[in-house]
Parts: sequence; C-alpha cells; structure tokens
Amino acid sequence: MTPQRSNAAQETVDRVRQALGQSTASQGRPGSGPATGGRREFDFTTLPEYEILKIWKAVGDITRIGNPFYRLHDGRAGNTTSIDGRTVTNFSSYDYLGLNGHPDIAAAAKDAIDRFGTSVSASRLSAGERQVHRDLEAALARLSGTEDAIAFVSGHGTNVSVIGELLGPEDLIVADAVIHNSIVEGAKLSGAKRILCPHNDLDAFERALRLNRARYRRALIVVEGLYGMDGDVPDLAGLIKLKRRYNAWLMVDEAHATGALGHTGRGVAEEQGVDPAEVEIWMGTLSKTLAAAGGYIAGSRALIELLKYTSPGFVFSVGLSPPVAAAATAAIDVMMREPWRAAALRRNGRALLEKAKARGLDTGLSIGASVVPVIVGNSPQTVVLSERLLERGFNVVPAVFPGVAENQARLRFFATSEHTPEQIDTVIEAVAEELPKIRSGSSFVSTIAGR
Repeated sequence: MTPQRSNAAQETVDRVRQALGQSTASQGRPGSGPATGGRREFDFTTLPEYEILKIWKAVGDITRIGNPFYRLHDGRAGNTTSIDGRTVTNFSSYDYLGLNGHPDIAAAAKDAIDRFGTSVSASRLSAGERQVHRDLEAALARLSGTEDAIAFVSGHGTNVSVIGELLGPEDLIVADAVIHNSIVEGAKLSGAKRILCPHNDLDAFERALRLNRARYRRALIVVEGLYGMDGDVPDLAGLIKLKRRYNAWLMVDEAHATGALGHTGRGVAEEQGVDPAEVEIWMGTLSKTLAAAGGYIAGSRALIELLKYTSPGFVFSVGLSPPVAAAATAAIDVMMREPWRAAALRRNGRALLEKAKARGLDTGLSIGASVVPVIVGNSPQTVVLSERLLERGFNVVPAVFPGVAENQARLRFFATSEHTPEQIDTVIEAVAEELPKIRSGSSFVSTIAGR
C-alpha cells in the first residue's frame, strides 16, 4: 500500500525537515517524475515513500527514540515478554486467551511433526490432504456454527483470495470505512464497484445499497466482528436485515472477535444472539486466539466446495503446515473446555477500558472486549509515548499514519486472559502520567529531546 500524505502528515514531515536543516523544496514529491542521472531510476532510496522512512530514522537517531516497530523479543510473548533481556509487561499480543505455549497445544504440534513432518510440500489439490487438515476444518465449522470450513495458509491472503475470486467487475462491495487492509486489497483485486461507508453507520450502508444495488450482479457487505483498531462491534442483526432486503451476501471478519466475544468466545454471533447461519461468509484467523498461523472461511458446504476448487490462495498455495494445523485444532479444543479463559479476558478488557476512562484518556468507541485504544491524536507524540512506556516496563506498539488518520494516532492495548489487575493498573497510571508531559512540549523535536 502506498502511503498517502494528509495535510497534517505533510506538515509533520516539513517540521521534521526544518528541524534537521533540510529544504523541503529540494525534496521529491509523488508524481514529480523519474529521477535523472545514471541508474537512479532503479534506486528505491530515491522514492518519495522511502524519503519519509529516512526522515523518521534521522529523527530517531538524533533524539535517541527507538523504532517502536519490529522490536526483537527474546522468547514467547504473552502478558509479559522479554526485550533485550529485560522482562516487560506486554499489551501488544493477540494471544487473547493465553493459549500460545499451552502444553496440550504444543504436544499436538509435536505429534503432527512426528507423523506428517513440517510441510505438506504442495497444494492440497495436487499433493493430497492430511487428516490434520480435515480435523481442523471440522473444528472450525463447529466453532463457527456452520456446515463446513476451509483453511488457508495466510489470514491476509484469505480475504484477498476469496473476495477477489467471488466478486468481479459486474459486482458491488459495500464495506466499513475502517475495514482491514486485506479486505480492501481483495476488493481491489476483484474489480468490483467499491463503496466505503462511515464506520458502523447502518444508514450509510442502506443508502449505498439502495442507490447502487440494482445495477450490479452480486453484492457483498463486509464488516469486522470486532474492529481491531477501535475495539467496537457492528450491529449484526441490522446488517442481516439489510442483506436480506437488498439480496446481498454478508461477510464478517472474526479475526479479533474469536475468543474475545461471546460467553464461550465463539464471536460476535454468540455475543449478539444471532444464528450464524444468517451470515453467508465467516472469516477468521488462526494466528491470534488460536495460537497458530493462517486464515479460514466458514459457511455452507456449497461455498466451501466452490472455494476448494476456485480460490487461487487455496488451489495454487501450499497446504497448512501439519504442526500449525494441529496446533489450531488443539487450541479450539482447549478454548471450548476452558471457558474461564474467555471470561477472564472479558474482565480484563472491561477493567482496562474503565480505568483508562477514569483517568480521562480517550478510548474512542471501544467496548472493552479485548482491544482498547488510547487515542493521542498525533503520530510523533504517540511514538514518544510508546518509548516512554517501554522505559517504564510496558510494551505497547503505536498505530500511526498511514495506518490511521494523523489525528487518530493511538496506542492499541490488547488485553489477554493472563493480565493481572496490577499490570492493568500500573500501565494506565504510566500513560496518565506521561501523556501530559509529552503534550506540553512546544514542538515535535523539543517534545522528544526534552525527555
């Protein structure tokens, strides 16, 4: 995805350049034409997008603020993790139910290696299936309350491949404006007419369908079961009414919802008392609550059979690694027999939300299921806040432009069932203490340098 510069983001870049003694007039801009001289047109460091990375790196070097992304962890990351040999409390893990490293799950993965090896070497269509694949898909169908399921090697690739295959230029896709990038990319691949509606605005969804549905062959409504940036949920019953009225398919991405919503962690349908059969396409990932890697689609037998023979991300891609498939299946089993994990996650999520609100922090739309943002509203200050928290023993990775709008830059806190009340209390106290100090700086550079 090519970063787009909003006015606010461009102002930030310009301020940084000025602080570094650079002239904005001498810098390239998107669309300014190819570089000249020798073979510079083949040098990726001359791209405007790379220019932004160089500027941020220079600022980091000058101010000794470390890169908050790609931090190297020394071992398994749960409610705590080790970075540079130091144990810190971790709020940047999708291991919502604490299943990564569970002995039963690890044993299942090791047994699968002993029986099947570490790879199935080719696509399941050409190289055949293993029982671990069928066991996983049966478990996913039970978890989702559907007739069948199909597992892919990539969660992102699942959305890209399935949406790109099921829809075409004669079709319509109506999606939430803050939908995950994988859905956006799948929609682009399909060539379908794409309409993004304001977040969780059912009236906007209805208007888009009313004005456009009749001109297209098929229509797909796409939402997330639990939004990974905002921590809120859609009105599933309302969306079902819309898809019936306008003869559309409804697709729900449960990547963050599995484990976090519903009294047993089955997702938004269980949370809101909706029959899963009312939704045509359920999508989910294996990498978060289910402690593995990959993605899946759950739905009718006809849908799954169709995807097994037509979805490029399945037909032309290697099948899931046996230990990964076995681990995900075992994770579902543990999750179902230990419902206290989902209950503990929900308690911790609510506690995190309530304590943040009590300290006057902006938590946006979060319902406190597992994802709780603290909106800072400025990318540089958000990065500084992440660094300050790491110094105090907390790992919280920021979400900044272009992942979110510049005025919506935030820290995303991910609660797990393993977090303790003390860990939640102390991190919120740290944020409440550090954020006013950061905001009191007179400029971006002085804010950072004045640490």
